[in-house]
Order: sequence, then structure tokens, then C-alpha cells
Amino acid sequence: MSTPEDKAGGTAAAPPAGAGPPAALPPLRGAPLAIGTIALSLATFMNVLDTSIANVSIPAIAGDLGVSPDQGTWVITSFGVANAISLPLTGWLTRRFGQVRLFTASVVLFVIASFLCALAPTLSALILFRVLQGAVAGPMIPLSQSLLLASYPRNRAGSALAMWSITTLVAPVVGPLLGGWITDNISWPWIFYINVPVGIVAAAVTWWIFRSRETPTARVPVDTVGLGLLIIWVGALQVMLDKGKDLDWFNSPQIIALLCVALVTFTVFLIWELTEEHPIVDLALFRRRNFWVSTLALLTAYGLYFGNVVLLPLWLQQYMGYTATLAGLVLAPVGLLAIVLTPFVGRFADRFDPRLLVTLSFGIFALVLFMRADFNTNATLGTLLVPTIIQGAGMAAFFIPLMSINLSGLPPERIPAASGLSNFARITAGSFGTSITTTLWDRRATLHHAQLVERLDPNDPVTAQALGTLHAGGMGTQQSYALLNRLVDTQAFMLSANDIFYVSGFLFIGLICLVWLARPVRAAQSPGAAASGAH
Repeated sequence: MSTPEDKAGGTAAAPPAGAGPPAALPPLRGAPLAIGTIALSLATFMNVLDTSIANVSIPAIAGDLGVSPDQGTWVITSFGVANAISLPLTGWLTRRFGQVRLFTASVVLFVIASFLCALAPTLSALILFRVLQGAVAGPMIPLSQSLLLASYPRNRAGSALAMWSITTLVAPVVGPLLGGWITDNISWPWIFYINVPVGIVAAAVTWWIFRSRETPTARVPVDTVGLGLLIIWVGALQVMLDKGKDLDWFNSPQIIALLCVALVTFTVFLIWELTEEHPIVDLALFRRRNFWVSTLALLTAYGLYFGNVVLLPLWLQQYMGYTATLAGLVLAPVGLLAIVLTPFVGRFADRFDPRLLVTLSFGIFALVLFMRADFNTNATLGTLLVPTIIQGAGMAAFFIPLMSINLSGLPPERIPAASGLSNFARITAGSFGTSITTTLWDRRATLHHAQLVERLDPNDPVTAQALGTLHAGGMGTQQSYALLNRLVDTQAFMLSANDIFYVSGFLFIGLICLVWLARPVRAAQSPGAAASGAH
């Protein structure tokens, strides 16, 4: 019996036909299931890895290509924006070409784009190839999730989600460590070259295992107007966020123009998609309470998480003297508890209210951020690692329960569209979170610097003593003030990072309240039930 919410969720847009395997196909078993899971996980791992592997390599890339580190962050955001824009196309592309063909083609094209990124001679070329890489990567994550759910028996859907979430959780953490080691010991192009063998293996094995499980296809019209509007408003908003601090924000006509373009095209986009017969984005999904609550929680939490993942290695390398490898090492241990605990969360997810698990996850994230808010310039490696290790427990309970809420009650044919839309929100939030966090870090550091410099008065006893010590060591007045200014910079950026950690912690506490607006999820509404209901 359908609920009013179910009816509301399916009236505005035609469901994406052909998004799941034919009903006659049973779940995979034995070796094909294990090998297929590994292949899909490898492709997902490679995709998600590239959202963070360049984080600690930005200073090296910027130096090698002759640009500033601020300009170098476009290497991160360009991939994220292109990836996010292509994600909503997953539903239409799946109906047009089939899940298996589309997934395999995406992996192959991702390998080619990665190779081009490694060969890029300039920042402009690298950004162009990163846009290409992000665009072709869009369908990979939602399709890997959909193929996994359709390949597992109903009673093992939690294990399927656990396998999938391990790759999406661990890859962003392994990325900085692997990227740092490669940058320090080889050269930054190899952070892209490593995708080539992994992608070739993943594409070949996926085609071998899943080609007989291809989904039906149909010639459906593409919503070109909706796609164009999506590209314009997301692109304009991202450029505004990236260029804002360089152009003094709303004192710049260019920033005001970009904001106006983003707002107008976003409004037109919403109106068009709600009235289009074959929308590029199935906005009718937002009529389902669990979908909009979980998507809003996911995009906000991921934006906060990813922004802080970018901030921490930047602070460590620029103001704490850490190498790229050491900065990556500080983030890497988060994967320890995530890998250990995620299978247990997947196994027992159906036995607990997912809202409880999300509450636990967000509570741990808040605790970790409050611990980081107490960092200072004397923090040892051990001090930095403790909250990172604890964070792994929060990450283990992050994706699985949120996706259970997100996909609850959906029929199998709507899972790719729902997964694509929620992942669009997540990845867009990651890109926006990077820009917003680095901008706030810079602005708060300027404020703290101005406050600290007020004490740099020769008549102040502390300043006079410091200057006397430096003069006694053979430094001139200008050199002494330059050194003191560098010390002030170090303290200012540390205090700014602490501010961001502190506020992020309180935002995670607020997200706990949001999650409890979702309706309870029954076992019959789980994504596993939806995925296997046709079997």
C-alpha cells in the first residue's frame, strides 16, 4: 500500500526506466560476486581518491607551474564542480546506454583524462583536464552503488553498502598520504598516472562480470535546457567562491555579477525542472521527507568535513613546517577505525534506527573538531593524530545510515536517480566547502594578525625584550620585525584554523537535530529491499 509521500514522490517526473537489472536475473553469488565487488570498489576508490589526492600536492603543483597556492586550489574545485554537474545526468545516461556500458565507459574515459592531467604543462591545461576528468567520473559513484545493491541478496544489502562506503570513506584519507608521499619522493604527475593501471583493471573486470546483466535502454529526450542552466548556476557560484577573496568579495562588480547570474539561473532551473516532462534532475524526490532531510544533512556534513580535510594539511605545510608526506600522515589514521568498524555497521544497520547511528557519527565529528580547536603551534605529531584516529569511528557510521534514510522506500528504478542527486549535493558541497573554508581561514587570519600586531610596539616590554634578543643575535631592525611578523602570521593562521574547527563542531551538533526530522526507517523500506524487490 503506497503512502501519500510515495505518491507525491512519483508524479512530477517519469521514473528512469532501465535503472535496475531485469527481474529474471538473480543476485550474483560466489567468486563472481566477490570479484565484481572488488572491481566496483576499485573504480569507486580511484574516483574518490582523486577528490583529495591533490590536496597536499597543491604547493608543489603551484610551484612547478608558476602560480600561487590559492590559484592551485582550482585543481581541487574544478574536478569537484565538473563531477557534481555530470552526476544528475546519470539517470538519463543510464536509460540511454545501460548501467554496465555507462559505468565501463566512464572508467575508461577517467583513465584517459588522468593521463592527460599528468601531462599538463600549465595550470590552465591541468584545470581543463581536471574538468574533463570530473565530468566523465560523474556516473561512476551512483552506478557502482546501484550495481552492488542489485548484485547482492536482499539480506546482505547492508554488507554491500558497507563495502561501498569503505571506499568512499577511506579514499579521501588515503589520498593526502599517498599524494604527499608521491609528491615528496617522485613527482606530482604520478598522482594521476597511478589511475591508469587501476582503471584498466577495474573496467576490464567490470565488463567481464556484469556485461550479461546489462539494463534495458530506451531513447529518451535529454533536458538540454536544464543541463545548461545547471552548468551555469553551479559554475558561476563556484567561480564566485574561488575568486571572492582575490577580488575583495562584494566590492567587486565581477563578484556581484557572478552572484546575480547564479541566483537567476538557479531560480529558472528550479522552475524548469519542476515543469519539464523529462527533467535532468528529478526534483520530485525532494517531496519525500527522508530524502530532503538526509540530503541536506549529507551535503552540509560533507562540506564541513571536506573543508577541514583541505584546511588541516594546508596549515601544517605552510605554517608548521610539515612536508607533504607528514601532512598526509596526520590525516591517514582516520581510516583505521573506519575500516574496522564499517563492516559491523553494515551488518547491524537494519537492527538500529539509522538516526541513532547518524547522531553518534555527528557527535564524534563534533568532538574531534572541538579537540582540534585547541591546537597550537607547539602541537606534537601525537597531539595531531589523536583526534584523527577518533574520527574514524564517526566516519564508519556516516554514509551507511544516511544512505539508508536517503533511499528508504524508493522503488529500484529510482535508486540511480536518487543516488546521483544526493551524490551531486555531496560533491558540490565538497567543492563549495573547500572554497568557503579557505576564504574564511584567510579572512580570520587577517583579523587575528591585525589584533596581534597591535602588541608589536617597541615600547611594549615583551616586544622590546624580543627585539633585544634578536639584535644581540646579529639581526638588524628590519630583519627582526620581519621575523616577528612571520611569527605573528603563524599564530594568526593557527587561531583562524581554531575558529573554523570550533564553529564546524557546533554545526555538526545542529545537524543532529536536523536528522531527527526524518521518519523512522523500517527494514522493508531499506535500500536493500528496494534493490532486491524485483528478484
